[in-house]
Amino acid sequence: MSAFTPLVDSADPSLFEFTTRTAGPVGALPLTDDLLRHAPSGDLFGWSQNVGMGWNPATLGAKEFLILSTHGGLRGENGEPLALGYHSGHWEVGLLVKAAAEEFKRLGFIPFAGACTDPCDGRTQGTPGMFDSLPYRNDAAIVLRRLMRSLPTRAGILGIATCDKGLPAMMMALAGMRDLPTVLVPGGVMLATEGHEDTAKVQTIGARYTHGEITLEQAAEEGCHSCASPGGGCQFLGTAATSQLIGEALGLSLPHSALAPSGQPIWLDMAKRSARALASLSARGLKTRDILTEKAFQNAINVHAAFGGSTNLCLHVPAIAFHAGVRRPTVDDWASANRKISRIVDALPNGPVGHPTVQVFLAGGAPEAMLHLRDAGLLHLDCLTVTGEPLGKNLEWWEKSERRAKLREYLKTRDRVDADDVIMSFEKAKSRGLTAALTFPRGNLCPEGSVIKSTSIDPSVVDADGVYRKVGPAKVFITEKAAVAAVKGIGSVKVQAGDVIVLCCRGPMGTGMEETYQLTSALKHLPWGKHVAVVTDARFSGVSTGACIGHVSPEALAGGPIGKLRDGDLIQIIIDRKQLTGSVDLVGEANTKFAANEPEATTRGTEMLQQRAPRPDLAADALLPDDTKLWAVLQNASGGVWGGCVYDPEAIAKRLAASV
Repeated sequence: MSAFTPLVDSADPSLFEFTTRTAGPVGALPLTDDLLRHAPSGDLFGWSQNVGMGWNPATLGAKEFLILSTHGGLRGENGEPLALGYHSGHWEVGLLVKAAAEEFKRLGFIPFAGACTDPCDGRTQGTPGMFDSLPYRNDAAIVLRRLMRSLPTRAGILGIATCDKGLPAMMMALAGMRDLPTVLVPGGVMLATEGHEDTAKVQTIGARYTHGEITLEQAAEEGCHSCASPGGGCQFLGTAATSQLIGEALGLSLPHSALAPSGQPIWLDMAKRSARALASLSARGLKTRDILTEKAFQNAINVHAAFGGSTNLCLHVPAIAFHAGVRRPTVDDWASANRKISRIVDALPNGPVGHPTVQVFLAGGAPEAMLHLRDAGLLHLDCLTVTGEPLGKNLEWWEKSERRAKLREYLKTRDRVDADDVIMSFEKAKSRGLTAALTFPRGNLCPEGSVIKSTSIDPSVVDADGVYRKVGPAKVFITEKAAVAAVKGIGSVKVQAGDVIVLCCRGPMGTGMEETYQLTSALKHLPWGKHVAVVTDARFSGVSTGACIGHVSPEALAGGPIGKLRDGDLIQIIIDRKQLTGSVDLVGEANTKFAANEPEATTRGTEMLQQRAPRPDLAADALLPDDTKLWAVLQNASGGVWGGCVYDPEAIAKRLAASV
């Protein structure tokens, strides 16, 4: 038999035993004279389709609720993989969909379900797949909103999502449905790994092996064990976990729903209660616009500061606000929050101990941190939440709840961890050296701003006054691949202690603003990595740490000064972790400072940058997809990086009209 034959014919006679006609479902639609005269034909045919899919016609006419998720992969009946998902974060989400749907059905409602799956930033690190990561978020939000509008009879929407881009996209989509009730169900977190590396550190096995830090056998062993359970977001407080916390802080999720352990009963119960919450909001006539107010976004930014969350939320929170029709938070809003609020949560990757996210959940998660913020007068307690009650009432319940007491005791007896060592009082956090999370440096290399998670700079390279100071020679790279090779010591250019890695052409116009965790994680887990700084127009993974300055604006391909730097230029970085001020400046060239006096050196650096032409090798990545090029143009016309990289139809239309 030739190889062709099995492709075109299975040679199975039973395949021809089929029917082409059937009597169809039993019963009749509960139509009325009024429906037939006045209802759109789509509503009537929708009922026909519902019955065709097996729904009991006698129950038609009940409220309909739509469940949308980022579910990916195909699980067998016993959970075995029939087709893998892109990542663990959406692998078990279908179980949450099922639990919510069963609850809607039990309550007498009609559930619908759909999905728009999401990619994994961990899987695409260092590959051209990263060029679609941030642009995917905008596209997915559009698809999700189109799906929401394409079920005109829905009374409310339950959104279920877990990870870095799918969850922000879901929040952007829910925010856009301002006149409907919506509830967000976070997809939870992976269980902690016992005796092995977490999902952050394991992503550095290549760099550590190359430098002789681990053996081939150790790399293989750790790589196999790090994803300890099949579902949930990563075990660290990266973009996925931070986004879950932000959803809850906004009031879109039920209290203590972020960071629940995936696959566990307490996680499934959250989906059931969220279905009840959505039904209750619908019955009371409460809408998304009642919850997503400007005060709610202020609360979310304050919670972000308390946790020391991912810098990527500087992109996502403004985008959610834009779709909610609320003023987009600015750099000044973020800076103000971080000046008022120091980090009080000890979680991976920030430390000092670095508790996995499941322990943060057991310690109380978002509501526990919000108790400390409440007591400091740093929350708007009158903000409405999806419980139908204000935030203040939710926190009063949490403080006295049996749930809180039991989980704290569980953490103490099972994991031997004191909850108050995970989520601390402001006084205790200060005594343990925790600082405010984010600083937004400016300077002659980033005149429109940049961001650094200053709380995660290695304390050993910070001066006694709380200021990180560095003057070092630039080693300039146009691609992340070249920079990573230099860090690994492969090739003619090698990064060493004292250097400042400058990675340009990796912003929106160059790569879709790729995430560069492959670079920052390698530095974290190499013994000399803390003595190297990174300055880039790209962005970082939420788990990145160290003296890494991203979102440098303007980006190189938009004429930013970062695109004029040369190897050997002296870069001065000053980050005050107490006052939360910072600067990134060119202060010399050819390894020589322009002047001994710092203000004069900076001034001469500014003048030099004005005189210099951009580097001749500046270019977008050769593999940048046209889809991403379009995204870069549209988001730039809509407020750019600091506006959340959104699509603003009015701003785009004005740009187009002005160019005619």
